[in-house]
Amino acid sequence: MGHIKYASDVGAPVEVAFTYTDNHLFVPNWMFGIANFEPTGELDRGLGAAFAARLGLWRQAVTCEITEYRRNAVIGYTLRGRLTWTLTLRFDPLGYGRSVLTSEAEYSPPRGFITGRLCAGPVDAAVKSALRRTETQLRREIEEFHGTDLVGRIA
Repeated sequence: MGHIKYASDVGAPVEVAFTYTDNHLFVPNWMFGIANFEPTGELDRGLGAAFAARLGLWRQAVTCEITEYRRNAVIGYTLRGRLTWTLTLRFDPLGYGRSVLTSEAEYSPPRGFITGRLCAGPVDAAVKSALRRTETQLRREIEEFHGTDLVGRIA
């Protein structure tokens, strides 16, 4: 299992950062490669909520489930399809009006003796790039969201 972790400061309190991230309508805005993200069951947030996600590059549908959830602390998305990986986002207070966003990705490396060895490096590089882009875009979106009057209406 591959594992990558990044942390960054966010110019918004934990509650605002988590509220933005927890809203499924905003997921395509910040999660790299996701073009569409719709609930498939009655739950649209919280532990056990399931979603149908469409990957933008391949137009392939994958399922996504929230597998870890603690309000204003952590949210974990597990994507299953041809690609299987888990994105965990942790939110920690940093001080007045700021927080720390820690993004972690766990993914299955390529299998097979030859294929695994040949593709391991490029796959690691692609996952690192995707996680970095996701984390950077999420941070920007949260800070922009915090600067609007939408904050009080969505929670």
